[in-house]
Amino acid sequence: MLIPSIDLMGGKIVQLVQGRRKALEFDDFETWIVRFSKFPLVQLIDLDAAIGTGSNLELVKKLTCRLPCQVGGGIRSVEAARTALAAGARRVILGSALFAKGKLDLAFAEEMANAVGPCRLVFALDAIGGRVTIQGWRKLTDVSPLQMLQALERWCGGFLYTHVETEGLLQGFPLDVIGPLRQATSRQLIAAGGIRTQTEIDELHSIDVDAVVGMAIYKGILPGFQRSSE
Repeated sequence: MLIPSIDLMGGKIVQLVQGRRKALEFDDFETWIVRFSKFPLVQLIDLDAAIGTGSNLELVKKLTCRLPCQVGGGIRSVEAARTALAAGARRVILGSALFAKGKLDLAFAEEMANAVGPCRLVFALDAIGGRVTIQGWRKLTDVSPLQMLQALERWCGGFLYTHVETEGLLQGFPLDVIGPLRQATSRQLIAAGGIRTQTEIDELHSIDVDAVVGMAIYKGILPGFQRSSE
């Protein structure tokens, strides 16, 4: 399954390279809402909330009313998760909140699952150099994606693995890193980070991994998303 992504920053749709340098920016929301409306799931991330510099909550609410979204960015409490779900999110994505003092917070994962249900939770495995990174990809932990997956599987409905080193670079996703994760869980597994071709999406699908795509869509590289002016 292809899952289009919408990343919000400063009230606009953006695409960043490796979570830092802004490469693209759009404010024509209606264009993308229409384009994404045919997909069963869209990934919506509030980057300002993720890095603690602000919030795009009103935009999130507007988009979740129009599109079937899994929502992430700054969701660090049961209250925040419930707010996002009440606003129309199908599921919420948790990353940094699953850590306390650099270690996995199993008690919080269980609390969240009990509060909203595991099926409405997606846990983010954002990795740099084989280690999970948190706080908007600005702090490395000593936990590997596989360790995180194995420890938290019982409390979520799916995992989102982002290969930060290739994110936004359009150089392709390293398929070898996802195999061990796929073998380790029966939960939904989603891959992100540099995916640019339908062939990659098909290869991921063949091993039961879904694909989040951003830059290749917004640049019109992926078939079916070419800009009308091209």
